Amino acid sequence: MIDLTINTDLARKILTSFIKSEITRVGFSRAVIGLSGGIDSALSCALATEALGPENVLAVRMPYKSSSPDSLTHAQLVIDQFKVQGETIDITDMVDPLIKRDPGMSNTRKGNIMARARMIVLYDQSEAFKGLVVGTSNKTEILLGYSTMWGDSACALNPIGDLYKAQIRQLSQAMGIPQAIIDKAPSADLWVGQTDEGELGFTYKEVDKLLTLLVDRRYSPQECVEEGFDEKFVKTVMTRINRSQFKRMQPPIAKLSNRTVGYDFLYLRDWGT
Repeated sequence: MIDLTINTDLARKILTSFIKSEITRVGFSRAVIGLSGGIDSALSCALATEALGPENVLAVRMPYKSSSPDSLTHAQLVIDQFKVQGETIDITDMVDPLIKRDPGMSNTRKGNIMARARMIVLYDQSEAFKGLVVGTSNKTEILLGYSTMWGDSACALNPIGDLYKAQIRQLSQAMGIPQAIIDKAPSADLWVGQTDEGELGFTYKEVDKLLTLLVDRRYSPQECVEEGFDEKFVKTVMTRINRSQFKRMQPPIAKLSNRTVGYDFLYLRDWGT
């Protein structure tokens, strides 16, 4: 039996405390969040609001010309419900000149450009608003490498990165995230008709259970097969985890001295403040 149920009251307390502690310990008091209209960013926004107060949270909507109108509408529901500050910055004019250079550009390349353009916007707003960028990637996405480096994976802190997608839904329900957002198919909204599960080739419900065994319980792939998971599915997921490890690490530095950043020069992030 693979039980992904969490104590939502305890998780809520831990994560709001984490946000407040990690932001204030380095001299800030505000947060900036890219609000996509999806459940992950909605939950991060709700947690940041509870931790810091709505006046200290800036939610930024960053549509592209092909973005679903529902994404903007759902993001606005979150802004209205939690009474945070809101900003809408269209990225179309930022990304189209690069996309137009290559008429045959794949959807993946276009999506990566959009994700990185959005992070440029968020970090610009971070400076303007004097707040830290709060991440919106869940544990399932992080383990599968389902993110864009220096795009949606870039942030100063991530309160939801240790929650599987199923647990994101539980906590979102407990925190009153609009039901329309909880119920809709997960999508990065990078092109028309795109969904996370369609692109991955399997459902979050399936993979959350497998990842729990592989990662949290340290099962071997063979033990997962013995538990009833399809062998091809297990291999596919293991391959994704292995090949995306570089996304979960700081870039390695070639060691030449006796004190190399990341190896011997290691301090907490608030060292010296």
